[in-house]
Amino acid sequence: MRLRPGFCYSGRVRRAALVLVAVFLLPACGLFGANMRETIDHRTTQGPVADEMWSTGLMLSNGRTPTWEEKRHFYDELDLRIAKYLRDNEGPASNPQTMQAFRFFHQVTVGMDKAQVEVLLGKPYSTSDDAQQMANWARRHWPAIRGRADSAWTYPGGWVLYFDKGKVVEITQYMPGIT
Repeated sequence: MRLRPGFCYSGRVRRAALVLVAVFLLPACGLFGANMRETIDHRTTQGPVADEMWSTGLMLSNGRTPTWEEKRHFYDELDLRIAKYLRDNEGPASNPQTMQAFRFFHQVTVGMDKAQVEVLLGKPYSTSDDAQQMANWARRHWPAIRGRADSAWTYPGGWVLYFDKGKVVEITQYMPGIT
């Protein structure tokens, strides 16, 4: 066999070996990294998304991910709930600050009212109007929230929504890491 000038079979073999090593090592890195997840502790203006909350709830209760049919049914129901809310509530429906997130992204944001949150996420897991309980939920963010919130709702994934006079004023999420 005649080799062309500048062509090296050993370079091709080295590249193939590197690709094989990468193929076998990357999944292993993912397995070890999953046990070392960092703690999530943040304050934000954009909170949970409706379909993520619904999928999480379904996975927790059934131990599996939703089927395509279940997702389609969920989205149809969500669209109906949003349309009904918009028909019944002209004021919030015209708020440019929250409308896009509510109608198209299905995401809770600061400025939404309690009814919008319930349309997107359903009933909260727990609620409180006790300042001490809200301080416990807010952790290090309480100094910025204190005096601005009169109640709070919790949802899966460590989400806490803080309300003042029925409007979302703050959103925090806390999930301890796995070590």
